[in-house]
Amino acid sequence: MSGMATSFTERHNDEGTEAKDLDLPLFDLGTVADATGNFSMENKLGEGGFGPVYKGKLEDEQDIAVKRLSKTSVQGLDEFKNEVVLIAKLQHRNLVRLLGCCIEGEERMLIYEYMPNGSLDSFVFDKAKGWLLNWPTRYSIIVGIARGLLYLHQDSRLRIIHRDLKASNILLDMHMNPKISDFGMARIFGGDETEVNTKRVVGTYGYMSPEYAMDGIFSVKSDVFSFGVLVLEIISGKKNRGIYDSSRNLNLLGYTWSLWREGKGLDLVDEAIGDSYPKAEVLRCMKVGLLCVQERPEDRPTMSSVLFMLGSDSALLPQPRQPGFVAMRGPLEPDSSTSKQDSLSINNVSVTMFEGR
Repeated sequence: MSGMATSFTERHNDEGTEAKDLDLPLFDLGTVADATGNFSMENKLGEGGFGPVYKGKLEDEQDIAVKRLSKTSVQGLDEFKNEVVLIAKLQHRNLVRLLGCCIEGEERMLIYEYMPNGSLDSFVFDKAKGWLLNWPTRYSIIVGIARGLLYLHQDSRLRIIHRDLKASNILLDMHMNPKISDFGMARIFGGDETEVNTKRVVGTYGYMSPEYAMDGIFSVKSDVFSFGVLVLEIISGKKNRGIYDSSRNLNLLGYTWSLWREGKGLDLVDEAIGDSYPKAEVLRCMKVGLLCVQERPEDRPTMSSVLFMLGSDSALLPQPRQPGFVAMRGPLEPDSSTSKQDSLSINNVSVTMFEGR
């Protein structure tokens, strides 16, 4: 790759920030500008809380995605550093691959492998594109996300809690394989830590576990809750934040729980899937999703148990208990295509939530 004469550590020191000993290529600004057509609008893929994302092509014809830190970013430089430090140490087929970064003047950019099919939310929640995800593809996506999350929690050199797992942070490659992305809010756990109490809660409406949203306590079980929400969204094609039973003000978790208790679980299945799907497998995934979103973190399975259960006989699985956050509280905020930041205080915990895309 051209334009990478200096190491990340050398340039990090030059910019007056904390040096990190990372084996990570450093792109110069000219290389990235050339690859993206000088950050042209036609190459812009979207925008999030971090800033705009552009498609680019390097001189060797490799396609890349460039996340450019916005000067007005609500996530800011700390999360840029956090993502670089964390993801540079990770390698798994279900995690997006960081190719390098650019730190030059005021510019801060992350360069990733390009995912031609974009993010999962653009398929699951789009009635016009939902039919492209048949059940085998959806099941494969569920299992792939589970494997990526297990790697973060248990199998990598670090123990990492993602803290912002959601449909828009799952990217799809050309074969529709899922890759977890966006590690700006992730946290490394120490050897003896099982949970952490934070005064600053960050996350996305609809995906945050009750103990994290209300008390600032997060653990691997917080990610398990978010994974459970994702599973139910993939099965149903519905966002958790919608209202699906107006008489009882139920969100997707509450609606799914209601159908499950009434023995009508298959009523949840996205019409885009059609009628030819393995009912037992769908119900097993639904049951696993419900086990993951149980109110008490100690009742939720670990990701290693989740992967085992996805391949097990549904009758052998434990019965789920009531999910956390089954009803919508207060008025429903409109969805936004960008991450809009809201801050509030619950139990003296500062909560920063980003609207899901």
